[in-house]
Amino acid sequence: MKIAVLFPGQGSQFVGMGREFVDSRSSCAAVMAAAEAVCDFPLRRLCHEGPMEALTRAAVLQPAITVANLICLQALRESLPPGREIACYAGHSLGEYSALYGAGVITVEEAIRLVERRGFYMEREGDRNPGGMRAVLGLDIGVVEAAVAGYAGAGAVTVANYNTAQQIVISGNGDALDAVGATLEQQGGKIVALNVSVANHSPLVAGAVADFTAVLETIDFQRPQVPVYFNVTAAPLDDPATIKETMARQIVSRVRWYESILRMIDDGVDTFIEVGPKNVLKGMMRKIVPKGATVVSLQFDTPDSLAECLEKIGG
Repeated sequence: MKIAVLFPGQGSQFVGMGREFVDSRSSCAAVMAAAEAVCDFPLRRLCHEGPMEALTRAAVLQPAITVANLICLQALRESLPPGREIACYAGHSLGEYSALYGAGVITVEEAIRLVERRGFYMEREGDRNPGGMRAVLGLDIGVVEAAVAGYAGAGAVTVANYNTAQQIVISGNGDALDAVGATLEQQGGKIVALNVSVANHSPLVAGAVADFTAVLETIDFQRPQVPVYFNVTAAPLDDPATIKETMARQIVSRVRWYESILRMIDDGVDTFIEVGPKNVLKGMMRKIVPKGATVVSLQFDTPDSLAECLEKIGG
């Protein structure tokens, strides 16, 4: 059994995430305390009690999802039976910072500090350059790329997420999204507007990169102790300086999730565990795993679902 741990990103939040682990395990409570000490807002209360309106602000949301991920990882590490080890990590967009922590590249405090600043700068750019994101369902990447490349109007639009073979997210200005979306609908695609106010992974947030790079430079990255498959490369990276540069670019770069999962399967991963709130990534796995491949996909975010997960991997 070769286990990959996957971490979700924005959109998976819910009020109460991580609470049962924090209330029942002192080690998980310690992770929350370490994370909250970095923030200038009541992280624990917002995660556990809301309100959702406050929780969904980018500068709050990014630390909140990250600490929920790390709390769940702590519980998993304590519970894995002998002979079961985590072989590699990956995180979807924001979730990549949880993967860096898991692999020993950064500490809890560094992860929270980075994602708080990342959220702050991305929210700022969203205010300066309003935009959004739309999911495109039912079309291949080549068709979507052609529609984006063929747009000649005002504003910007780009492919932001390559989630599955036929679930692709485009990001940009509203008018550009409307035009490209209309083109793709004519070709049989289904367009779903995402509930975000920032055009993530697009040129509209490029203003965040320089400021965030300066924050990255204040933190001493370590070499990963186990592989991390990165969104930008869809492959592992080992050099700390290269990882920093890649994480700065990640803000404006495509999330190559589909390619990352296929690469992990090619590298022998046969068990994927989504560690953190909700099961968005587990749901994607059903549409990514090639026919004939024997892959187990699991998810947990509570003690009960962790117990179920452990039972399935022999724990």
